Parts: sequence; structure tokens; C-alpha cells
Amino acid sequence: MKKPIHRSKLRLLAGRLYFTLRRYLYWYFSGVDFAKNFENPLPIEIFAHKTILRRKLKDVNMWMQEHKIANLKIAIKKLDELVINPGQTFSYWRQIGKPTRGKGYLDGMVLHNGTVISGVGGGLCQLSNLLYWITLHTPLTVIERWRHGYDVFPDVKREQPFGSGATCAYPNIDLQIKNNTPQKFQLALEVTDEYLIGKWLSDKPIEFKYKIFEKDHEIKNEWFGGYSRNNKIFRKVIDINTNKELGEEFITENHALMMYNPLLEYKEKNRAII
Repeated sequence: MKKPIHRSKLRLLAGRLYFTLRRYLYWYFSGVDFAKNFENPLPIEIFAHKTILRRKLKDVNMWMQEHKIANLKIAIKKLDELVINPGQTFSYWRQIGKPTRGKGYLDGMVLHNGTVISGVGGGLCQLSNLLYWITLHTPLTVIERWRHGYDVFPDVKREQPFGSGATCAYPNIDLQIKNNTPQKFQLALEVTDEYLIGKWLSDKPIEFKYKIFEKDHEIKNEWFGGYSRNNKIFRKVIDINTNKELGEEFITENHALMMYNPLLEYKEKNRAII
């Protein structure tokens, strides 16, 4: 893994302005047909998943999580019942827009260079993580996804493979999904008292189901100090009617700097969960 580059504030500002301008030009002048229409719920559920809203995270105040929930409720209003027609592309940030205080967004938890800070709209990565995960269980095509560059919290009771989420930061760190199929797909999102729930619906059933798994998981002691965590994500393609495995597909690979000692033992009363 390459040693992280620490750039000056001026270099960071110039880069941010350049990539922001490039992103806006792409959104509005590229000719891409972005999904923007809403419809009543489509009849067939393709895949659903839910993630818990409140987690006990080491050194993270619970008010950040409460603000995150408020932010999620605002964001999903821009996404719930959105339809991606054949040939269309979904852009996470183009559809949601910039999180601002004027829109009601609050300060929430933001991960910045491996540290936890507060920022307006913080917590929306939980939504992008969920969208990426449910999309991997559909024939939709992920055309832009950014991995988490830091592994901030130790695993406890992890149900999904490491690196199976998608980080986000307005407007450049986007999640984009294209519908290369002949059928409609529709997002269904809900925030309950305990969970963020996401579903992909469609107007037709699909022929396959998918099982996501990892290979080559390893933790390395890096030459520049500290540890990195690495793996590759694949999915098995299974015929829904026969339950026969038809093959496997490579999805992505992940490399993240670990911000905790991987040799630490798990202690229930001081647990950290991601």
C-alpha cells in the first residue's frame, strides 16, 4: 500500500475546486440520462436490507448519531420511489443535492483522514453504504464507487464482508449506478425507530440471485508504519429457479489503513462496532 500523501491546504483547495467544477460539468453537460422521475411503488421486491441506526462507537458522542438519523430522513425524501429506467444512470449526490443547514441538515459524524469529526450532513455514508450493498444483489451496474480509505473501528459481529460499502463526500465522491437491463428498477427507503431500510423494486422478476463474499483478506504491517487491511469482493451468480450456481464475478478490491491495533482483544463493555 502506498504511503498517504499529505498535501498543503492550498493544494487541497485547488484540487477541490477543480474536481467540483468537473463534476458539475459532467452532471449537466455530459448528455447522460440521469434518473429523476418518481412513481408509485413497483410490484416486485428484488432485494432488501436494513442497517441499525444507533451503534456504540468508541469516542463517538451519541448526539452525532441522533443528528445522523435526522440527516437520513431528509436525504431519503430525494430518493424514495425514484425510478431508474433502462439506460438511465443514478447519481447519489446529483439526486440528493448538497447537504446544507438551510435544507435542515445537522452536524453529524464525518470520517476525515481516519479521524472522526463533525460536519453538516454527517452520517449519510450509512445511506450510500446501504445502496451499494443492495445494488450488488441486483443486475444493475455500479459505474462509480469509492472505497473507504481508512478502517476506523474494529469489527464486532460484522455480517457483511469488509469493504462492501461505499463512502461519499459532496460532490466528488459519488455513487453512480446504471440500469443496463430492459426493466425498471425503483428505490424504496425508510427510516424507522431502529433501522435504515433499503429495497430495490422492479416491474419484472429477475432470473438470478447473488451471494457476496470476500477473498484474499489480509492485514499487513506496512513499511511506513501501522497496518493496512486488504481484500477482494466477489459475488456468486445463482439461478433463482434451480438454485444452481452459475459462476462468480469479481466486484472490487479494498485497501484501507487501520486506525486501531488489529491485535486488540474485544471487550464487551468497551465495544466498537462498525
